[in-house]
Amino acid sequence: MIITKTPFRMSFFGGGTDMPKFFNEHGGAVLSTTFDKYCYVNVRHLPRFFDFKTHLTYSKMEYVNSIDEIQHPAIRNAMKMLDMEEIRLTYEADLPARSGLGTSSSFAVGMLNGFYALKGKYADKKKLADEAIRLERELCMEAGGWQDQIAASYGGFNRINFYDNDYEVLPLIISPERKKELNCNLLMFFTGFTRFSSDVQKANSSGKEDKIDQLKEMYSLVDEAERTLTEKKINIDEFGRLLDHTWKLKRQTGSAVSTDSIDYLYKKGIEAGALGGKLLGAGGGGFLVFYVQPEYQEAVKRAMSDLLYIPFEFETGGTRVIHYTPESYEPAEQKEI
Repeated sequence: MIITKTPFRMSFFGGGTDMPKFFNEHGGAVLSTTFDKYCYVNVRHLPRFFDFKTHLTYSKMEYVNSIDEIQHPAIRNAMKMLDMEEIRLTYEADLPARSGLGTSSSFAVGMLNGFYALKGKYADKKKLADEAIRLERELCMEAGGWQDQIAASYGGFNRINFYDNDYEVLPLIISPERKKELNCNLLMFFTGFTRFSSDVQKANSSGKEDKIDQLKEMYSLVDEAERTLTEKKINIDEFGRLLDHTWKLKRQTGSAVSTDSIDYLYKKGIEAGALGGKLLGAGGGGFLVFYVQPEYQEAVKRAMSDLLYIPFEFETGGTRVIHYTPESYEPAEQKEI
């Protein structure tokens, strides 16, 4: 039996520039972190006592006798990709899916990590990120960028650069005190609205107006935000103001990014004292994060009292195997005499 633990990510700057169509021509970068909310994937080979060969538990339960019968596209394609058979897989998470935190990619990374471990093989973070990107973007044909799979695999507070169908992960060099101050000044709330990120991406890409200029400016803000965090002479509150700037740019990149309800909530947060904030993920709903100086935090929490407040702390581990019990497994056809 294998249990993997994979964090969710919080993307601050550069979202949208991680799309190959954009970064292969213009370059791209994101500034993001993982935090202490996780998904857990439990996987083992299914004992041969049942009248089904694979048992899956996520938001649904599936009992199937062939991989092609599996309804969940990521599980079906991952099992084919890694030649997995006769398994029981269970998924659970600290936060809901379709909420802007890269939950589907965290699941993909954690599942692949579990499959490799069940085979008795080690897969490093680069391999897991690359294969999760291939799984979601090519095999499942889901629209979206690359940042979620990379963040979930590597973990930590990073700048991720994208270029020429490749990427590099650069950990942010920031003092523990400054990092703690940033963490304390970020407040996260659940709006209650959830949408598939791929649906939002498709809706945004169907717009007629050109979004290249906005994406280029969002790309340039990554440099500015990185300097704000790494240079001690810059007041860290500038990070909040930059969040407000990047959110306003993000709203211009597609009609599905925000809604009237989200705009209303964001305005309430700013009026209560937040310097800036953004909706996490592709847009359309999920989690709102605000940068709020300590003296205004209670006022912002009161303004958001109808929403669920989610305390969190940054994490650095990325995906990992937290339980490993080796199994002896021989494919059924090889055991038959």
